[in-house]
Amino acid sequence: MKKKSTLPTTPSLPTEQKSQLMAASLYEKQGEDIVVLDVTGICPIAEHIIVVSARGQRHAQSLADAALHLAKEKNFVSFGMEGYDTGSWILVDLNDIIVHVFQEDLRKFYNIEGLWSEGKRLPVALGAGSEPSLEQ
Repeated sequence: MKKKSTLPTTPSLPTEQKSQLMAASLYEKQGEDIVVLDVTGICPIAEHIIVVSARGQRHAQSLADAALHLAKEKNFVSFGMEGYDTGSWILVDLNDIIVHVFQEDLRKFYNIEGLWSEGKRLPVALGAGSEPSLEQ
C-alpha cells in the first residue's frame, strides 16, 4: 500500500501573484528600484523576471535569503541560486520567476531590463497604501 504524503501543499499561485508577493518581500527587506518584467513567450526559462538593487554584499545576500525564505514558506518551486558568496549579482531561480539581486554598478553594467526590453513592465504594489507604479 502506498503511503500518503504528509507534506503540506499549497495550491499553485498564478505567476503574477507570486511575483507581487516576491516584490513585496524584497521591498520589506529594503530592496531598491524593484522592477517586475513579464517575459512570457520571450524568455524560454521563465515567465517573470524581477530585478532589485542592493546597497552592498550583505544586503544582497539578505535579499536573496528573503526570496528563498518566501519560496519555502509559500511552497514555491526553487531550483537554487548562484552568486551568493560574492553578493554582487545573485540569481535566484524560482522556476517561473527569476530574481536578479544586483549591486547598483553591476545592475547598470548588465542592464537586464534592457536585455528583456520586449517584456512588459508590470506595476508593483509596494507597502501598505502605496499605489502600483510603472516607474521604478
